[in-house]
Parts: sequence; structure tokens; C-alpha cells
Amino acid sequence: MSAIALTNATLFDGVKDEAIPGMNVLVVDGRIEAVTDQSITGKAVTEYDVGGRTLMPGLIDAHAHVFAINLVAEHDRNIPLTEMTARAVPRIRKMLDRGFTSVRDVAGGDVGIRNAIAQGFIPGPRLFVGGPALSQIGGHGDHRSTTDESLDIDLNSSAFYFTCRIVEGVDNLRSVVRNELRKGADHIKVLASGGVGSPNDAIEIPQYSEEELRTVVREAAVRGKYVCAHAYESAAIAHSIRAGVRTIEHANLINRETAAMVAAADAFVVPTLVAYEVTAQHGERLGLSPYVMQKLNMVNDAGIVMLGLCEDAGVKLGFGTDLMGDMEFAQLQELTIRARVQRPVDVLRSATSVNAQIVQRPDLGVIAPGATADMLVVDGDPLKDISVLTAPEKNLRMIMKDGQIYKTDLAAKAA
Repeated sequence: MSAIALTNATLFDGVKDEAIPGMNVLVVDGRIEAVTDQSITGKAVTEYDVGGRTLMPGLIDAHAHVFAINLVAEHDRNIPLTEMTARAVPRIRKMLDRGFTSVRDVAGGDVGIRNAIAQGFIPGPRLFVGGPALSQIGGHGDHRSTTDESLDIDLNSSAFYFTCRIVEGVDNLRSVVRNELRKGADHIKVLASGGVGSPNDAIEIPQYSEEELRTVVREAAVRGKYVCAHAYESAAIAHSIRAGVRTIEHANLINRETAAMVAAADAFVVPTLVAYEVTAQHGERLGLSPYVMQKLNMVNDAGIVMLGLCEDAGVKLGFGTDLMGDMEFAQLQELTIRARVQRPVDVLRSATSVNAQIVQRPDLGVIAPGATADMLVVDGDPLKDISVLTAPEKNLRMIMKDGQIYKTDLAAKAA
């Protein structure tokens, strides 16, 4: 039995509005066994005195792309998957270094990279993967040149084709979804509207028919899985919600009526505001086209408004970042951007217990008896000043994942 006690902590449990001082947490074999204000003793217990610092759940990023090694997708076209994986490994490790103990990959990440992390071959956050995102012909995932008529894409041929698959029609979609779920996908991603990074499709155009989306949702649901949809504008969001999609990614151009529709369906919105703000600062220098920059600026301006509309409607807001290539350094800045509109505690709930609901793992994102022991020890009070989390090299004093201490500079005291 491996037992660790974290004592004298100011505890934010991922759910409550306040952090509670003077709390102690006992971890046994990767699970939280006790959360108490009473002393914890035992012969086999290794104790870490937290010294009144904040103890909180590990962060969860619900919209990431671990293989997005370049900001401009075209630059990935001729990169072999093995090279892409090697270049992704340091990206993945840095996510854990920032305090993200779980990450949902929503296009590109496959069961192989997920399992390599779970088996200890790669240090990194626990991954939830969906394989390639599904795109209609001429949709957000269709990056073919105008002279390329091929749809028979070998998904393993390069990084460029690994993140999206062009497939349409009810029968074809059914087969592809069943095959991804056969391989062990945790969710299915559909591209239900135009997007920023695609060179040819307008953001506001809904993609896939409702019948096609319902087929994807139905096939996922019978296996206990769910569908997330890339969608920006209200028509595409409403289209997705009517079809039974569970999480809407981005949603920057949502209106009040559609936000109410999302809330009534008990669905989630996962904002990714940092992607637009940081990429707008660097995108032109890194090769984004004028048309892509125009779309980027449009959704960037609308993002903060979207947060207010969704909060007013009672939409459950997750937490995502969607950072590509060199922009990945800014992952934690999503916290401070969100805090311009939301209370810090609500942002932290989005990045912990709400995202745990999204990935269908209620044992994550909380500090409670029976939960998986993913925890952070933080200098400072993120419920008052969320920016303390944006300096992990200074303020993260312990990172624990699955009850194993990944990093700490706190001294252990054996019982």
C-alpha cells in the first residue's frame, strides 16, 4: 500500500465557492481516501506539510491538439506520423508541467498516444482522444487543393491527414464512427461549421445535414460515448444541438436564443479564447493568410461577449485552449482571459469539475473521497488572483497525477 498525506492545506475541492483552511487529504494507491480537518496518522504514511498553501484538483484542458506542432496546417503536409509523434512528446510533457493532469484531444490524438502515456512511456497528462475529426467535402477539415480530387486518404501517411477525415453520407459516417469506436475512441468530433484556420470555408456556414449528425450521435451513444462539434455561429450550433451533440466547441458567435437552447439541452460549451487572442498577435508573422486573419479577428472580438451570453443563459461552460504550434506556451492564459468576465472560482470549476463531467470521469476534477488523486499545491490563492497559476515554474509546488508525485519541492516526512 502506498499512502501519502497532504496536511495543513487550504482546500479548493473543485466544486465549492470557497477554499477551506486547515484541511488534510489522505491518498492511498492513487485514490483519495479521506478529506478531513482531523489529523492523519499511520505507520506507512508519507506526509507533506502543505504549509497553508492552496490544494486544488489538477487542471483539465477539454480542447487541445497534442499533435498540432505547426500553427499553419499546410506546414504539416509532408511530416510522417512518427516524426510528428516525436515532436509532440515535449509539448505533451509541458502540459503536465503547467498543471494539466488531463487533456481532451479533439482532432488528431489517437489511442496510441493515449495508451503510451497511460503505460508510462511518455510523461504527460491523461489523454481523452477521438481520432481524426470528421469533415464534409468542402468543410472545415477539407484542406485539399482545387486540383486534388482524391478522397481515399491514408490517415497514417502524414501529420496533415491525421487530424481530419473527409467523410459524408449517413452510411459512410456510420461505418467510420463505428471503426473509431472499435479502436477505443473516447468521443467523436464533427466539424459542424466553417472555421478560422481553414483557407476556403466561411465560418457562418453550417456543415453536415441534421440526418448525418444524428447518425454520428446515435452511433456514439449506443456505446456510451458522445459527440463534440466545432461550431461558431448560432445556426450551426442550433443545428448541432437539435441532432443531439453534447459539447459545442468555440461558439464565439452564439446569440442569446441559441445559448438558451444549449442550456435547455443540458449541453456544454467549451470556449477557447486564448487561441484567438494569442494567434492574432503572431499569426501574420507565422504565415496565416489575410482571409484567415480576417476570420480570426472576427471571432476574437466576439469571444468575451459569448461568455456573458452563456453565463446569463445558464450554459455549462468547460475550459479549452485550442493552441497550435508555437502558441502552445499560452495554455494557462485562458484562465486570466476568462477571468475578465467570470469569477475566478467559476473559471476554476470549468477547468476542473465541469471538464470532468465533459470527459465522463466524475472521479476527476474534484478532491473528495473516492476521487482519483490528481492534485496541485499552489503558492497563492487562485480564487482571489487566478494569475498565480500562470507562473507554474514559480507557484506550482507539487503536481500529483494518479496519486504519484510528478514534481515537488516540498519536503517529505515519513511517519
